[in-house]
Order: sequence, then structure tokens, then C-alpha cells
Amino acid sequence: MSDIYIAGVGMTKFGRHLDRSYKDLTQEAIEQALTDAGAELTQVKQAYFASCVIGFMQDQHMIPGQVALRSMGFQSIPIFNIEGACASSSTALHLAAMAIKSGSCDIAIAVGTEKMINEDKAKMFATFDSAWDVTSVEHNKQALLAMGAGFDCPEGTQSTKPYSMFMDVYAAFSRQHIKTFGTTQRQIAAVCAKNHTHSVHNPLAQYQRPYTIEEVLAAPPITYPLTLPMCAPISDGSAATVLCNAEGLKRLKGDASRAIKLLSSVVRSSSDRSFEDYKNHVTALAATEAYEKAGVSPADVDVAEVHDATAMGEIIQAENLQLVAYGEAGRAAEAGEFTVGGRLPINPSGGLESKGHPIGATGLGQVYELVTQLRGEAGKRQVEGARIAIQENGGGIYGVEEATAVINIFAR
Repeated sequence: MSDIYIAGVGMTKFGRHLDRSYKDLTQEAIEQALTDAGAELTQVKQAYFASCVIGFMQDQHMIPGQVALRSMGFQSIPIFNIEGACASSSTALHLAAMAIKSGSCDIAIAVGTEKMINEDKAKMFATFDSAWDVTSVEHNKQALLAMGAGFDCPEGTQSTKPYSMFMDVYAAFSRQHIKTFGTTQRQIAAVCAKNHTHSVHNPLAQYQRPYTIEEVLAAPPITYPLTLPMCAPISDGSAATVLCNAEGLKRLKGDASRAIKLLSSVVRSSSDRSFEDYKNHVTALAATEAYEKAGVSPADVDVAEVHDATAMGEIIQAENLQLVAYGEAGRAAEAGEFTVGGRLPINPSGGLESKGHPIGATGLGQVYELVTQLRGEAGKRQVEGARIAIQENGGGIYGVEEATAVINIFAR
């Protein structure tokens, strides 16, 4: 894909926003993105609004995008509501880019917003319950349990407190990886400690406390091998991106030299593979397609943001993105290769584990970070000389993998 640019980005702080509405969060992110792009609201000709649980948590089951955007002045233009579980806002960016590519408009906006924090914790955790096939819950569980069959978990390594069912999903992925490749809990903890350390320099992150590997391992358990700091929190937040083609870029008042090119954008859905068939993982297939369309290789990537709903997610996705060989990501993380200053920094934002995970906004939060990195504006977490960036964002579970996967590759 050529001639598609990210002209502006905006993002709220991710975290607890009990006193703010989803409309308020959306407005903050969009106004930042418009200002960053040097765009007038009236120049935006299409809008793509992503969310997953605003209906469930806020009772706005229909037209959430129209409601949020109309309140800040958007009228008459097409507004599309996008839902793809945790990959919702990345999907919104993909569709906005496709609209521009098709000639439907020159300037569009993609925004993702979520309000998840609630005093009713049972309801809050229930937001994830429909991110798989609700007609076959027991079958889903058995398929995942099979991945960790024969794995004996140490006593006292499962929380007695409520947690998202997706932590059980990631625990199953973890146990399979440990059995197959010899990945260790310490290596998973190294990913976590690295990401929390990165987050110290991200003022928009939900958590900004550094951890050592030992502190991660000693933290309260969730479900083996995962401990609390290894798992992404529930969050509120919004992120937005202004996209345009070359003609649209000329009409904006922002500094065109700060525009970041979208080299490729790929969306794929899951297939009926076996869990041992790693090379046909939905993300691996999407990444191969994205590299081919972008005209770059994994060796060209300078920085990555990947979907680490748990630290194990980073290990899995670094391998699916071909940034390391299968079975090597844990060792690479422990050796410091994925740290800012290392061979290939991953999640310099702090990742979902510490930046936060407002699921409908998560993908564009990753894009915000990568655009900031490619512009050279990330401060103490800056990846020096970054020119090519890759984003991976997955949503839901179907079978033994994400129901949908989105890969975006960017260049300055």
C-alpha cells in the first residue's frame, strides 16, 4: 500500500477514568489528533469508531460512534462502528486506509474508545465473556486445556480472586510453549520486567512502576506461569489517528515532514489449524502478507508494538512476526534484545501490561507509540534511528488462536 499517511495521532492517558464519559475521552483523543495533523474537523470526510464493550458497560448498544462524534461537531459524514474484540481500533485504521485507497475520501479518522472500569467487578470481568463462541464454551475450554495437557502446575499458583477468563487462555498458550520449546517462567518474567521498565518513561501509561525479574516472579499468582504484573489491567481510554493520501496531506496545516507512511495493512481471521502448527498461526500468515505488501523484511524492522495481554503474548507474537525463530523469543528477551537500546526494541510504550488495555482503543494506542517513535519524539524511551515499525494486534479467540489479527507496517 502506497500513498497513505498517518498525519496526526492523539491519545488519552490509559487507566481509571470513573469521572469521565466515553464521549469525553473520545473528544480528547480526536482533538489531539486533529491538532497534531493540522486538520479542521470539517476536513474529515469519513470516521471509523471502534469499541467493544460500550454497549455492555454504558448501555449504548447501538450508534456509539454517532453519539460520541456528533457531540463534538461531526455531522453528515459517514460514521462506521467497528467491533473486532481487542483488534477493533486497528481494524478501524485498516478500513479507513482502504476507504482512502479506494478514492472514497482524502482524509479520514479512526478512533477507539473504551470505558471498562466499574465498581461492579463481576460485570467488569464479564466484558470478555463473549470474545469467543458463546454457543460452545465447554468445547472452547477443552481445546485450550488440551494445549497444556500433561503440565503439572505448582501448588498455590492460581489466584483465588476473580480474573479475566483470557488469562486462562494465555496460561494454556504459555504451558504449550514451555512444553514445546523449553521457555521458562523466568524468561516470561524478563519480558514483563522489561515492559514495566519501559513504561516509566511513558506519561500516558496506566502504570509507571519498574519491576525486576525477581519482583515479577514473587508477585501474586494469577494462573501458572502468569503472575499479576505479567497481565494487562482493565482500563479506560481513547486513541485516534488522522489518515490521508498525498492530496489530503497537502491541504492540512501540519508539518508534512512529520507524516508517517502506512506501508501495509493486513487483516486476517483464524482457521482450523492444530495448535502444533505454529507456522500457520493467523498472525504469522498476516505478518508474511504484510511484509510482502510493504516490500520489507523482518530484518528491516527497527521497533515493534505487539499485543501483550500477558507477557507470554509478546513471546508468541515476536516469533509469529519472524523477529526471532520459533522458541527463541524467551531467550532473546532474557538477554535484553527486546529492550530499548537492545537489538530490536519491542513495546517501548510499556506494552499492554503497563500502558493499559482499554480493548477497543488498544490498537490505536500502539499506533500512537509507533508514530511517536518514527518521528523521533519519544524522549527517554526513544528507539534511536527508528525508520520501520510493525504493529501486531489480535482480537478474540476462535479455536486455538486469535479470531482476528491485524498487522500494520509504518515507515518515516
